[in-house]
Amino acid sequence: MADKLALFTSPSAFPNPQRLRIFLHEKGIADRFAETVYDMSPVGEQRGWRHLRMNPWGETPTLALADGSFLSETSAIARYLDDTFEGRKIMGETAHERGQDQMWDNRVWVHILYPIVTAFHVLHQGLGPKLELTHNPAWGEHSRKVALAHAALVDRHLSDGRAWLLGGDQPTFSDITLATAVAFSKYPVNATPLDERFEHLDALWRRWQTRPTFLAAYADKQSGVPELDDRP
Repeated sequence: MADKLALFTSPSAFPNPQRLRIFLHEKGIADRFAETVYDMSPVGEQRGWRHLRMNPWGETPTLALADGSFLSETSAIARYLDDTFEGRKIMGETAHERGQDQMWDNRVWVHILYPIVTAFHVLHQGLGPKLELTHNPAWGEHSRKVALAHAALVDRHLSDGRAWLLGGDQPTFSDITLATAVAFSKYPVNATPLDERFEHLDALWRRWQTRPTFLAAYADKQSGVPELDDRP
């Protein structure tokens, strides 16, 4: 794997490509990829035919493999890379850890991060007609409430003093998804800062900010979160 693989992503404000970017830094392989960062607002480059030819869903991230095939969906790319590259297994070392990590990742993605993303897309039209197809404030407010209700459950899980969701001394992929959920909740349009509402999510969020890998993943300073973008 001497040649760099082509990776198509978006700025750090967008949670799914950012989940993968944090994963790459945690895995220690971020320098193995030639990254193309699409300008998501408002032109929607990822919805153009060049990217649709690689990924018909028109979303990021997309990974171009050496055999000419393409892999998309964040967790699928992370699984492939975790299995392919040497180093710490971010998605779990054992079958039990991998099952636990996938369980928590599903819980956070489906019930917290995705509702926040939904609220973002239906509450405003800021990214233009290529990306924002529906304006539905009621749906947005419902999605916000869903995210908050499930964030409370995750906060309760963390209340036993564990540093990370699986209870180990290193974050796994589900912790990465949770970090991006907190970050995106703080985005001005969403105005649902989970770290301000939940004590143990705040502690986890602060813990992430002590990790050089996490800060390196936000080096573009385009997250929309002042505490990340305003660092020296």
